Amino acid sequence: MENKTWSPAAAGPVASHRLLRLFALNGTDELGREIGNILGHSLSAHEEREFEDGEHKARPLDPVGGADVYVIHSLHGGPEQSANDKLCRLLFFIGALKDAGARRVTAVAPYLCYSRKDRRTKANDPVTTRYVAALFEAIGCDAVITLEVHNETAFENAFHCRAVALTAAPLMIDRIKATVGNEPLSVISPDQGGGKRADLLREALEAVLGRPIGKAFAEKRRSGGVVSGDLFVGDVDGATCIIVDDLISTGGTLVRAARAARARGARRVVACVAHGLFMPGAETALADPAIDRIIATDVVPPFRLPAGPVRDKLDIVPAAPLLAEAIRRLHEDKALGDLLVF
Repeated sequence: MENKTWSPAAAGPVASHRLLRLFALNGTDELGREIGNILGHSLSAHEEREFEDGEHKARPLDPVGGADVYVIHSLHGGPEQSANDKLCRLLFFIGALKDAGARRVTAVAPYLCYSRKDRRTKANDPVTTRYVAALFEAIGCDAVITLEVHNETAFENAFHCRAVALTAAPLMIDRIKATVGNEPLSVISPDQGGGKRADLLREALEAVLGRPIGKAFAEKRRSGGVVSGDLFVGDVDGATCIIVDDLISTGGTLVRAARAARARGARRVVACVAHGLFMPGAETALADPAIDRIIATDVVPPFRLPAGPVRDKLDIVPAAPLLAEAIRRLHEDKALGDLLVF
């Protein structure tokens, strides 16, 4: 079987005559430096100031006139800034870049806040994914890049500017290979909305490993805040199961799928997610022995997880190579096909 899967080892520097500027706002500067190192570009200088009344100012210090500018800022809530704070600061900085003459501005938001609220589930519910898209477009953003968005179709439909939804599958392959060895494998989607995500990972694993990988599906229903569902489809007896999802919040969805797989004979269970939010309750849920390992990217640092058994289960994968590759290809006007969620 021919392996056409992009590998993080292939990430490299930009080769283009157009002026490139990279910025990373406070809170995402470490990830920004890693991306810059891969691309062979240092982060451009900028200033961020806090005012006593709670307002904020950010401006570029390096010239951006005529440049293609990429602003890296992961929009998850953190110990110092809320998701709302980060979103507002990113939007204002994009506006400052456009006013300073930037030719094109791309927001690189590997975690995009409000992307889970992409449809109405009750009367008069907000569709915040669409509202956030409108904010980016109103400020003049030319493109938005994110990683493993909750619903890629809703994400793409919300934006009129270019919207790039990267799949985390290429980041996970090497770590999964090292974790599972030659064991029989099955990839599980923990809900009906994640089938495409699970198929992408399964197909990438088949291409790299050169052998068939099983598939399974766990039912999930949510009503009044209560999650239920007993249906499980797929043969996992004797297999190491990879449960793939976009994120971990409280961990309940993953634990339900892991228990269902174990009850049907799964040998081991590895949870594989792009974003580990680890909200209150996650530490207790993920301590369940049904889950052996948790693989997540470093887009959201695991600052909510204290040292202990669950933290010991966690295996962090760097996202910088994939994000750098997406930036490089966009800047060089090259295709992104094998990096995208289709």
